[in-house]
Amino acid sequence: MQAYLWVKTFHLLFVIAWMAAVFYLPRILVNLAESAGQPEVQARLQLMGRRLYRFGHAMFGLALVLGLVLWLGYHLIPDFPTMVGGRGGWLHAKLGLVVLILAHYIVTGRWLKGVAKGKALPSGRALRWFNEVPVIALVVIVYLVLAKPF
Repeated sequence: MQAYLWVKTFHLLFVIAWMAAVFYLPRILVNLAESAGQPEVQARLQLMGRRLYRFGHAMFGLALVLGLVLWLGYHLIPDFPTMVGGRGGWLHAKLGLVVLILAHYIVTGRWLKGVAKGKALPSGRALRWFNEVPVIALVVIVYLVLAKPF
């Protein structure tokens, strides 16, 4: 049981770190869109964005590996509890939302890479709305994990 709690603790830590990147990277894009004509500012924001995007990928990878251990650890570690018992519809819904957040993150990264190639970004207002999508998904994910409604 102790191993389970440590794995779950680090899984949550890496999920939180990834979500920080998910929330902040679109904000960097907003600043990039609104700093046209300021090459020094744009260069600094692009550097910050690239570093944050790499960091987010690393955090997602670690969260994914530990999530798989939580899901399938009972096959590998004796007396390891599992989240896969009984009704698991909530888990499928949660994983679907995680995939949507990952797609959102990848789109954000592609926009960041496009800026480096001289492509235009959506407006600052559109990017602000785009930034709210993962917040809504995260609220639903937290509810699904805590309530396990189906």
